[in-house]
Amino acid sequence: MSDWKAKRFWTSADVVETDGGFGVELDGRRVKTPAKSALILPTRDMALAVAAEWDAQVEQIKPETMPVTKTANAALDKVTLQQAEVADLLAAYGDSDLLCYRADSPAELVARQAAEWDPMLDWAEEALSVRLMPRVGIMHKPQDAAALAKLTARVHAFDAFELAAFHDLVSLSGSLILGFAATLDARPIEALLQISRLDEIYQAEQWGRDEEAEALAAVKCDSFLHAKRMFDLAQPRES
Repeated sequence: MSDWKAKRFWTSADVVETDGGFGVELDGRRVKTPAKSALILPTRDMALAVAAEWDAQVEQIKPETMPVTKTANAALDKVTLQQAEVADLLAAYGDSDLLCYRADSPAELVARQAAEWDPMLDWAEEALSVRLMPRVGIMHKPQDAAALAKLTARVHAFDAFELAAFHDLVSLSGSLILGFAATLDARPIEALLQISRLDEIYQAEQWGRDEEAEALAAVKCDSFLHAKRMFDLAQPRES
């Protein structure tokens, strides 16, 4: 039984409008989450993406090829059950944001961090009305409580689908500010990922290539790009 895999049993996957959003039907049978909840998606675009993933299955169902469906399931089965806790967890990144913890040497790395990270803190001050302050070293030094409260309120304003995507944008980058920058298109998404990997890139330049590290970085990149796509799919189209 360990070799058993679910097989395709439907001929078409279709999007249907329903109470509270959009669903996906397989030959008229509504798709549900692993927890047996109705898979109701917030936008038609997200529902179309989910339907396309189901339609792309050939003989056996391969969940690893269905990232939008997987994240939507997580939003409904996990995030909705502890939405406030997830929001608090992500908001806490603001008090130890990657962009704020700087090296004291070598001079080249210090200069790079300032050149790439300072503009993002400047952006946050303008776009989010919050100024986080950098510090040298790894010892924690709290940020301004009022600034953190503003960021926390913004995180709590996300719905479950946005929060599921935002979780990966923040956790993969190590930065609440970069997470917000991704949602607001402050920079191309690939550029934001590179900014978050500045230290890794610098170390690779000094010590040479590491195939294992590069493989992990590729997985991280794919996940980050998917999280951005998922957040965008959660946004309603402007009519």
